[in-house]
Amino acid sequence: MRYLRIKKKKDFLRILKKGKRCRRATLTAVLLPADKTAMAVCVGKKFGGSVQRNRIKRLLRAAFSVYAETIPPSEVLLLPDPAETYSFSAFSKDLESIFKREHLL
Repeated sequence: MRYLRIKKKKDFLRILKKGKRCRRATLTAVLLPADKTAMAVCVGKKFGGSVQRNRIKRLLRAAFSVYAETIPPSEVLLLPDPAETYSFSAFSKDLESIFKREHLL
C-alpha cells in the first residue's frame, strides 16, 4: 500500500506539538491520528554525510512500508537515534514494538 509523505514544515511542527512520542532503542516515533496514513523521516547532519543519512531514510521507509497497511490511518514522524550501525531488522523490530504498544497492530 502506498502512504502519503509529509513534506511541509507546518505539518512537521503540528505533529511534533500534538503527537504522542514513543521511544525505542534505535528510533523515536511521533504518532498522530489522521484521515490517511502519512509518514516522514527526519535525519539531521549529526548522523554523517548525505550517503549515511540517505541510507537511514531508505531503511526507515522500507521498515515502515511493512506496517503501513496494517496500522489505522495516522501521521507518523520517525526520528532515528544515533548508533554505530543501522539495520532494517532493528528498525522493523522497534516499529513493531511501538505499534503494538500503542495498540495500532
